[in-house]
Amino acid sequence: MIQEKSIKAVEIFLRSAKESFTAYADSIDLDACRAAAELILASQAAGGRIHVTGIGKPGHVAAYAASLLASTGNPAVFLHGTEAVHGSCGQLVAGDVVIAISNSGETAELKATVNAVHMNGCKVIAVTGNPDSWLAAHSDCTLLAGVRKEGGPLNRAPRNSVNAEMLILQALSVLLQVEKDWTPEKYVRCHPGGKLGERKDDL
Repeated sequence: MIQEKSIKAVEIFLRSAKESFTAYADSIDLDACRAAAELILASQAAGGRIHVTGIGKPGHVAAYAASLLASTGNPAVFLHGTEAVHGSCGQLVAGDVVIAISNSGETAELKATVNAVHMNGCKVIAVTGNPDSWLAAHSDCTLLAGVRKEGGPLNRAPRNSVNAEMLILQALSVLLQVEKDWTPEKYVRCHPGGKLGERKDDL
């Protein structure tokens, strides 16, 4: 039998998530999104590519963001946050752009990865909840994804911060998709399978 206190905890979290999401959506810095997009477009014009990385839960966000960008006109690949310093930086080419995600911006493993990224001649876009963090200071552009509380009973496990990270990267993907004039025909060409590939209403 589920305890009543557990249901109450969910209700509190959902209120927190709603309030946090709305507040963050209203505060997103579109000029920062523009700067990040321009950095990416300049890299692409010179033959560069996008990579997305993170440690822990942001690593999962990074994999999603890379997939989303790739499916909407901007080829991107996931860069493993720790494997990067054990050979995976070999996927980088000077001039590429790496989007690095960390709520605190102080994660030791990500610092090592960002240093390696710079050594390989790549630009860094930070996605972080801490504008004064190491990551923000060592990036070429910063997209803030800060929240006041995570929303769970312990206020530790990433919940609201993950929502913010995903939202800012989704916003960036929309900006880049429009800049690339990514039409329904182009989308279906890259997504021929599943229900999305079957849709003909917007072609």
